Amino acid sequence: MPLYTSILLFSILIPFILSFDRKVRYFRMWKSLIPSFIITGAVYIFVDIIFVWKGIWGFNPVYHSGIVFYGLPLEEWLFFILIPYASIFIHYVFVAYFPDATISNNLVKILSAIMIILLLIIILFNLDKTYTIFNFTLLILALIWALIDKSGLLNRYFLSFLIILIPFFIVNSILTGTFIEGEVVWYNNAETLGIRVGTVPLEDIGYAFCLILLNLLMNISLQKIFEHENI
Repeated sequence: MPLYTSILLFSILIPFILSFDRKVRYFRMWKSLIPSFIITGAVYIFVDIIFVWKGIWGFNPVYHSGIVFYGLPLEEWLFFILIPYASIFIHYVFVAYFPDATISNNLVKILSAIMIILLLIIILFNLDKTYTIFNFTLLILALIWALIDKSGLLNRYFLSFLIILIPFFIVNSILTGTFIEGEVVWYNNAETLGIRVGTVPLEDIGYAFCLILLNLLMNISLQKIFEHENI
């Protein structure tokens, strides 16, 4: 089995099995989660295709199935369903088992403001780096949406993401060349800040934060729509 395939299957295995946990009842969210993955994933897939076409990043055929659509291996298409599924599962497990673990609205505003300002500064000083601009611009938009949203998502997400970062670093480290010869996913360093945490580009932390946050926001929005339809 190709390495990229194995990583995705390993990532989804435990979250899928525990989706039927009585306290979390994650399976009950499938109705809103699946369209969330499709809508959010469509944005990332579109940009992904452009990035491959422009040589901003690419995929090592040694480590994927060889089934390719529009320059992207099948695993990359599945990535935007399986990784958000596993990551959001962690978020809701955190919420279910630690319901009092939140941060104040004021702290949320302060952290968000600091992030947005720092991201804007980085963008302004790196206008020639496509991957950096895309990641941090989308992250700013996601933070603004989350601040406008009235669900209080960020009060918990700032904490749950610290847990999500653990499996994220394991998965992304392998994808970017840790423990293996070469890389599953290679990056054009001219299009990034060139700063890596281990083998993981710094931008990928923002990428993960934004991808999961957008899926959570979309899921919450769709849940409200479905609840309204059932009234």
